[in-house]
Amino acid sequence: MAEGGVQRGLEDVVALESQICFIDGKEGRLIYRGYDIRELAERSTFEEVAYLLWYGRLPTPDQLDGLRTRLAGLRALPEPIERILAEMPPSANAMDVLRTCVSALAILEPAETQPGPSSIGGALRLTAVLPTILGHFHRARAGMPRLAPAPDLSHAAWVLHALRGTEASELEVRALDVALILHADHELNASTFAARVTASTLSDLYSAVTSAIGTLKGPLHGGANERVMELLDEVGTPARAEEVVRAKLARHERIMGFGHRVYKVEDPRATILREWSRKLGQAKGNLRYFDLLRQVEQVVHAEKGLYPNVDLYSGSIYTLLGIPRDLFTPLFAASRVSGWTAHVLEEYQDLRLIRPTSRYVGPIDLAYVPIEKRTAA
Repeated sequence: MAEGGVQRGLEDVVALESQICFIDGKEGRLIYRGYDIRELAERSTFEEVAYLLWYGRLPTPDQLDGLRTRLAGLRALPEPIERILAEMPPSANAMDVLRTCVSALAILEPAETQPGPSSIGGALRLTAVLPTILGHFHRARAGMPRLAPAPDLSHAAWVLHALRGTEASELEVRALDVALILHADHELNASTFAARVTASTLSDLYSAVTSAIGTLKGPLHGGANERVMELLDEVGTPARAEEVVRAKLARHERIMGFGHRVYKVEDPRATILREWSRKLGQAKGNLRYFDLLRQVEQVVHAEKGLYPNVDLYSGSIYTLLGIPRDLFTPLFAASRVSGWTAHVLEEYQDLRLIRPTSRYVGPIDLAYVPIEKRTAA
């Protein structure tokens, strides 16, 4: 609600026009460039969706093959970035690692830092290389073998190869592919808006993505699926779900993975990921997370009338895929970079500096007091 003419958090404020993403919060629909997310998640790959976000249309077979080849060719890290990663302490926050490396890449990729149509090269480069950055960092701290090129792998398969070093099954690759598609864009969320604000100053794409990563690091935007998995650790068994959740609600604690500022019904991404959590758990003979989540979901809906959002089931899928929890949010970034860069490219096409105003609520006309006469407050 507006308070004194101020719309707190810019809720429901229309800041710009875009052709990239549409959220129908009342009907629970998510649209990328005119295509329903349900159909894209069922029939497309992440590479197809990234092409759609960047170019505004689905690719032909030749265009898709060309994109896959380009992305695979851009995965390698420049030697200076490898040196930076070698200096990162194992305890470093992976989002800090991503932010630092993206910022450093801007220095090494000067042709891609000029704002405008040529920035599509930077979009491809960052989408290709973020999983490599995470892979190098995680492998070093985990004592795993050095990340080797695998140009024949799809983007989702490359992500799993980079983070795990073990061969992934077809089902595992498809599960991650769907998750990457669902996280690719979501209209003017905080990190995307930060990227567009940066781009509106005519700064470069790498700076815009650095802004977005820094914004996503904040726990009010990223990391909810990690908190969901911590809740499941606390619950332990489905029989304890009601007791634990009701006690938290009685203490007015927030249960992560529920509710959304835009959706008034269930987040369509949650609907899709729920099924993938079940399917992957069933294939691995481990439905524990799925069963716990279903119990938590029923209690929260009964008590608060809240519906799941994308974060409720994504953590269980990442866990079943063998991805460490502290890489959940960086993995989100590795997907969302396709959407961030699409928005930056769109911003360059219709530039207007984003500069809102604020309502001043402080004092006016204070009398200046010389320093020798001031007293401590």
